[in-house]
Amino acid sequence: MNESSGPADLPDWRRQFADEARAEQPDLATLCLLIGAVADPRLGRTGIDEAQIELDRLAGLLPFRPVGPRSWAAALAELLGARCGFEGAAGDYRRLESSLLPEVLRHRRGLPILLSVVWLEVARRAGAPVYGVALPGHFVVGFGRPGGSGQELVLADPFDGGRLLTGPDAEVLVAGATGEPLDPAMLRPADPLGIVLRILNNIRAWAAARPERSDVQLWAVELSLLLPAHPARLRYERAQLLVQRGDFLAGAAELEGYADVVDAVEPATARTIRQRARAARARLN
Repeated sequence: MNESSGPADLPDWRRQFADEARAEQPDLATLCLLIGAVADPRLGRTGIDEAQIELDRLAGLLPFRPVGPRSWAAALAELLGARCGFEGAAGDYRRLESSLLPEVLRHRRGLPILLSVVWLEVARRAGAPVYGVALPGHFVVGFGRPGGSGQELVLADPFDGGRLLTGPDAEVLVAGATGEPLDPAMLRPADPLGIVLRILNNIRAWAAARPERSDVQLWAVELSLLLPAHPARLRYERAQLLVQRGDFLAGAAELEGYADVVDAVEPATARTIRQRARAARARLN
C-alpha cells in the first residue's frame, strides 16, 4: 500500500521537480515520477521508490550483456516487448495514465514517449548505448553512436513492442506526422528536459480537449514553467486557466506579467492582454 499524501504535499513535489530540473544532470526517471506524484498525491514517496525499484528489476532481467546496437535493441525488445508486454495502442491516447510513468510501469501501456522512457531507463541501467529520438509525432529509441552510420545506429519503436525501424520506416513516420522528409537533425539525442517538456505538452493537450479537467492542464502548465527553458506563452496559458477556474486576481496578475514580457516586441498585443487583466479583476465586483 502506498503512503497517503494530501494536497498539502503538492508544493513539495513541485519543489523537488524544480530542483531536479535544475540539477547539473537531471534524472529523467525522477522527473517523470515526480510528474506522477503531482498527478496523483496518493503515489507518495513509497510509490516513487517502488517505481525506481521496478526499473532496476527489469534491467536485471536481461540475461546477458549484448554486444552492438542491434543486439541491445533485440534484447530489449524480447524482454520489454515480448516477455513483459510493454506496448501501445490507439486507445492509449485517450487516457491520462498513458502519460504517467508509474501507471505505465503498472499497466505496461502508454504513449510512445512514456514507453520510450521505460526503454531508456531500463537500457541505461543495463549499460546500453541508448538515447531518445524525438521524431515528430512519434518518439522512438536509438541504440549506438549518435550521428553514426546506418550500421552503428539502430532505431526501435517501443510503442510497437520494440519493432526495429529501417530508414524507410523512420521516413514514413515523419512523413505521416509532418508531410516532410526525414531531416538527419531529427535523429539527434533528445535531452531529458526536452523529453519532460514534451510529456507535459501531451498532458496539456489531453486536458485542453476536456474542459472539465482544467485542473490537470493547470498543473501541467505550472510544472512546465518550472523547467529552465520553456515557451514564454505558457504564462499566458496559466493566466487564462486561473481566470477560467475563478482565481481572478491571480489570473489578472499573471496576465499583466506576461504583458510586460511581450510589450517590447508586441505593444499592441500587450495592450490587449492588459485589457483582459482589467476585465478579470472586474469580475470580482
